[in-house]
Amino acid sequence: MTAQQIPDIKIPADLLPGDGRFGCGPSKVRPEAVRALADRALDYLGTSHRQPGVRSVVGRLRAELAELFSLPEGYEVVLGNGGTTAFWDAATFCLIEERSQHLSFGEFSSKFAAAAAAAPHLKDPEVIESAAGTHPEAVARDDVDLYALTHNETSTGVMMQLTRPPGSSGLVAVDATSGAGGLRFDASQVDVYYFAPQKCFASDGGLWVAAYSPAAVERIERTASSGRWVPASLDLAVALDNSRKDQTYNTPALATLFLFVDQVEWMLGNGGLEWAASRSDASADHLYSWAEGADYASPFVSDPAERSRVVGTVDLDESIDAPTISKVLRANGIVDTESYRKLGRNQLRIGMFPAVEPDDVVALTRSIDHVVGQLRG
Repeated sequence: MTAQQIPDIKIPADLLPGDGRFGCGPSKVRPEAVRALADRALDYLGTSHRQPGVRSVVGRLRAELAELFSLPEGYEVVLGNGGTTAFWDAATFCLIEERSQHLSFGEFSSKFAAAAAAAPHLKDPEVIESAAGTHPEAVARDDVDLYALTHNETSTGVMMQLTRPPGSSGLVAVDATSGAGGLRFDASQVDVYYFAPQKCFASDGGLWVAAYSPAAVERIERTASSGRWVPASLDLAVALDNSRKDQTYNTPALATLFLFVDQVEWMLGNGGLEWAASRSDASADHLYSWAEGADYASPFVSDPAERSRVVGTVDLDESIDAPTISKVLRANGIVDTESYRKLGRNQLRIGMFPAVEPDDVVALTRSIDHVVGQLRG
């Protein structure tokens, strides 16, 4: 659709959200955090990541994430460069001993399974799939030493509760990239909780963070001593050693670290994970209630218990073209409401991370109603 083909619909100013960013990653970055970064331009940006100025930020991040997640005694927070995709590759070297089990229920939950399947030193993984809009359940197996779960499937807007498979003895590793910081969880139920900061933590990508249980640390150290070859940049033992020194193996993006810490401290200063999750709850409650009440919309995820509180997916009636709605919204300053491209549905996808004001989600739905009304004439 060219610019000339986009319907010329002006949304009244009193309907528009105060901030029109609803992307599912990179997400809205709080303007206050950007201003705080600018204030540190001369004594933080452009400085060595091996010196106290940056290492103190890494140290704060590690300690404050442990506080935010209420990590049990002995759990450690570890950082590395490359984002979640790099962490999947690192996990195939350092966390899976022989065979893994993967729950696959969307674009991103399937990628770790593909990485494990491609690793020549591992046995073929077990992949348990379910249709988009649902999630499967893990099953304990005697020959599985790592269970790969996903807290929130960003492509479909499905979330799952995190529990160890009954009777299992393997590690539980959770991709929490779009859930961490916005969804509640019991850290004792997982051994590796890993994510990147460009969603709930309102920063940029290119960094992975993981909370390790003592069992996960032991697995990493045992794998490191086994003689298995691992590229240094993907070696979780190297990342663990550097993180204990409040640094990363190679140079991190300093702006990303700063914005990340600022967001964590904003959450802690206002009440921690419960407060942050409650903000997303308020947004989600409104979005799904609106979708259920509109004659042209409905929540994509049928089971309310599986509807994500941080990534909302809403199907539109066939008579309403979702891409047109998104383009009109974008022309009015409301951006990144498009559905996930590979899902192929007539759908809107709305980021409801803690940095997004719940009142702005209310304004978004009013704006959508206005656009649909104008299109219907």
